[in-house]
Amino acid sequence: MLSVSQREALELIESSDIKFVRLAFCDVFGVQKNISVQASELERAFEQGIAFDASSVAGFSDPSHSDLFLFPDPATMALLPWRPSRGGVARFFCEIRNPDGTPFSADCRKFLAGTEQLLAAHDLRCDIGAECEFYLFKLDENGNQTDIPLDRAGYFDIAPADCGENVRREICQTLESMGIQPERSHHEQGPGQNEIDFRYSNALSAADNVITFKQVVSTVAARNGLWASFAPKPISAEAGNGFHINCSITHADIRAAADESLFQQFMAGVLAHTPEMTAVLNPLPESYARLGQDKAPNRVSWSPSNRSQLIRIPAADVQHQRMELRSPDASCNPYLAFALVMRAGLDGILGGMTPPPSCDMNLLDVPAETAKQYAPLPADLTAARQLMTDSAFMRNNLPAHLFEAYTGAV
Repeated sequence: MLSVSQREALELIESSDIKFVRLAFCDVFGVQKNISVQASELERAFEQGIAFDASSVAGFSDPSHSDLFLFPDPATMALLPWRPSRGGVARFFCEIRNPDGTPFSADCRKFLAGTEQLLAAHDLRCDIGAECEFYLFKLDENGNQTDIPLDRAGYFDIAPADCGENVRREICQTLESMGIQPERSHHEQGPGQNEIDFRYSNALSAADNVITFKQVVSTVAARNGLWASFAPKPISAEAGNGFHINCSITHADIRAAADESLFQQFMAGVLAHTPEMTAVLNPLPESYARLGQDKAPNRVSWSPSNRSQLIRIPAADVQHQRMELRSPDASCNPYLAFALVMRAGLDGILGGMTPPPSCDMNLLDVPAETAKQYAPLPADLTAARQLMTDSAFMRNNLPAHLFEAYTGAV
C-alpha cells in the first residue's frame, strides 16, 4: 500500500505534467547514476522497486550477483528546472535493495541514514554544511573540454575580471528553484575557480544537496558553453578544490543548552580518526597533490579561525559553534564522508576524548622540525589505503563491501 507521502508525490507528478522520472543513486565513490522511467511507472517503483544491472556500477557487484532494485524516496522529489515545463522531468533519490528486499550493503545513502539513527540513539544530532569548490573551463569549437580556465581572476575578484559571475547567479537561481537555499557565492583563489555555499541541514539532506549541487553546476556550465571540474587539483600550479565539512553537534532536544564538552569530545574523535579516514575523504591519487598546498592541511591539528589547520573553529557564539574539517576534497563521496565524520565524533564522545592543545601558527609555513610535532596525514593514496586497512575503527564502522572498495581489496 502506498504511504501518504508516496500518494502526494504521485498527485504532484500528475498535476505538474511530469512525463519522465529519474531514479537517482550514487556508486560507492559518490558518482551519481540514474535510470529514467515513464511517470506511469512511479507507483510500481514505490511498491515493487525498479530492477537494474548493478554489475557495471563501480564497487557494486559482479555479474553473478547483479540484480538490485531502486525504491524512490518520495521526500526527495525535485523537478529538474532545466528540462521542459510541459512534459517535464522529476528526480528522486532512491534506496537500493537486494532481490529479497533486504538493504544493499553498499548503499551509501542508507549507510548515512543509519549513522543519523545511531547518533539519535545517543540523544545526539549533527547538522552539516558543506563548502564545495569547482573550476570552470572553456570548451573548444567542437564542444570538447579544454584546460583553459574561464578567467584569470583571483579570490573575491569582481567582474569584468571575474567572468563566472553570471554563471554563479544562474546556479544559485536553479538551486533555489529546487529547494536548496544558497547563502554565499564568490570567485575563489584559482583562475576560473568558484565557490557557492548553501545552508546547513541534517546530514542526509546535506549529502543529497551536494549531489544535486554538482549536477546543477555541471548542467549550468554546459548550458553556458563551459565544463565544470570538481577534481582535487585541476591545475597543478593552482589551488585545489576543497570540500570543507562544517559540523555542529548538539543534543537531540533542541531546547537543551549548548554543551562545550560535547563539542570538544566530538572534535577530538574527528582529529584522532581523520588519518584513517583519508582514503575515503581524499580518494584519488591527485588528491594528495592538493594536501599541504594553498591552505589545504596535511597534519593533524586544530585552531580557532586558522585556515592552515585540519580543523578550524569559525568565530561564533557557543550556541552556534561548529568545526570545519578542511582536508577532504571535492572528489569524495559526501554520504560516506559525512557518515564517517559523525562516527568518528561519536567515538570521541563515547570515549571521552580530549583534543590536543590548539595550534596557533601557519603549519604550512614553519620549519620542518616544528611541523613534525603534529601527526601527518597520509602522503599518497597507497599510504592512505594501508592506514585504512590497518584501522580497527574503519573496519568496524564501514560495511565490508565499502571497506573493500576503498582499500583496493575488490
